[in-house]
Amino acid sequence: MLQSVVRSAVRKIAPLAMAATALATPLASSPTVNTAATLPIPHPLISDWAYLGADGTPPSQAACNSVGRRCFNPSAMANSYNYAVLHALGHQGQGKTIAVVDSFGSSTIRQDLAVFNTAFDLPHLCGETGANDPSGNCPPSVHPRFDIIQVQGGPAPVPPPPNNGTGLEAHNLWDLEVSLDVEWAHATAPLANIMLVTSPTAETLGVQGFQQFLNAEQYIIDHHMADVISQSFASGEGAFHNGLASLKQLRKTYESARANHVTILSSSGDGGSLNSMKEPVKNPAPIPYASVEWPASDPLVTAVGGTYLCTNAVTGLGVDQVSPPVRCRPGLNPTGEREPAWVVAGGGYSINFPKPAFQNTLPPGSSYVGSVPGMPVPAGAQMRGVPDIAYQASATTGVLVYMTEPNYPSQSTGGLMCPPPTGPPCSAGWWVVGGTSAGAPQWAGLIAIADEMAGRDLGYLNPALYTLAANPAIYAADFYDDNTNSNAQSLPNNGSGTSGNCCPSSRGWDAVTGLGSPNAAKLLPDLIEATAGS
Repeated sequence: MLQSVVRSAVRKIAPLAMAATALATPLASSPTVNTAATLPIPHPLISDWAYLGADGTPPSQAACNSVGRRCFNPSAMANSYNYAVLHALGHQGQGKTIAVVDSFGSSTIRQDLAVFNTAFDLPHLCGETGANDPSGNCPPSVHPRFDIIQVQGGPAPVPPPPNNGTGLEAHNLWDLEVSLDVEWAHATAPLANIMLVTSPTAETLGVQGFQQFLNAEQYIIDHHMADVISQSFASGEGAFHNGLASLKQLRKTYESARANHVTILSSSGDGGSLNSMKEPVKNPAPIPYASVEWPASDPLVTAVGGTYLCTNAVTGLGVDQVSPPVRCRPGLNPTGEREPAWVVAGGGYSINFPKPAFQNTLPPGSSYVGSVPGMPVPAGAQMRGVPDIAYQASATTGVLVYMTEPNYPSQSTGGLMCPPPTGPPCSAGWWVVGGTSAGAPQWAGLIAIADEMAGRDLGYLNPALYTLAANPAIYAADFYDDNTNSNAQSLPNNGSGTSGNCCPSSRGWDAVTGLGSPNAAKLLPDLIEATAGS
């Protein structure tokens, strides 16, 4: 029997918070020692999901439509973003490694990846059997392979007891993030090596949370283990109470990535322009102004915003305005756009980092304003705009993910329920998943393909992306643009206010979808040329 459950996993697992960091000269630069009091808690940016059943066979499009959604498989997604032609030409990321960074890992990810690959006739990777820890890794000489890296150790698979729980340590919600990241990085670049880099972050997060993520990434960079890193975690900029001083040590990892030509991609967030502080821990206060998330807001990071993907979910071709969801139908999409902006895609303007040089020239029609009223910056300040680019994000036009991580129904912090919050456990099987965290690993797959095509690592992308967009002909060919919807969100306490008058979608750059989403067969060759000599 088809079951469906939709919920905001972000709101269960952690507050919707935002944060920032940047390439440009910061507004504040005093050093600080990071403590649990100064660092907020990172959370996974998987914000919406529906359980579609436990059968090993992927659900049909009719099954997805029956719960108000369209579901994309790897073939339809490859056509939607025009990288199927690159696959056909033999460009599948071979010889390159994508690192996806997540808390905890998953006790079934190797086996789940094998089922996913069989279901969609994708190449199998060495490492789809055995223990779901580094002991199951294949020899380094074998390619393509799936590795699990635990730089700082791995936690027990059972979540901590719930007596002092905040929900932040709910392993199953991170498990779904792990499955999404691993399966869709692989689906996009089928012959690239996939590396799951895990953090043992658990109940006591604070300083351990972000510091452990960045320590793990620094290890990967220092040992030249990956070409592209995908991040699907974040926290609100305002939750870093010491502002930029809190980020100075953390962002050294991104400086190392740029120096070593490692591309860093990060989801922009799933709270629109509304995010939360980290306190009170169990009921965080909203950030009282339009805000963005760190690490996506760092100009050393390429931030990925979100859209609804209204192409035909069976073929990936054309625009389907008949099938669900309503956001793709004529009433809410009257001009028949292929990718309206996702109304909760994270975006806006940093409170810590000035406008970087690469955003000085934007395509015609861009809606960059630099800051909005209520932000704690000088009136008219020109700040770093977020995001840079976009990809499909809404779970109503989501990707199919397979996960069989067991539930722990005796503990309030474990298990996904159908329906929430008191239904029976339903972790095993197929899900349609959304969140800007769907875009980061897929963009990572595209960049791995570009690295393979170029015979070198493209590395830091932002200057090249904006240079391409400054040429009207190239921009029109390389990006899918949109001008529908906004991401302004109401305050949760009474629903009467907003988090600021931010941010509308527009032609050119906007603070919901950035420059837009990729026409990969056109964009990747141009991006290779634009990064030559960098």
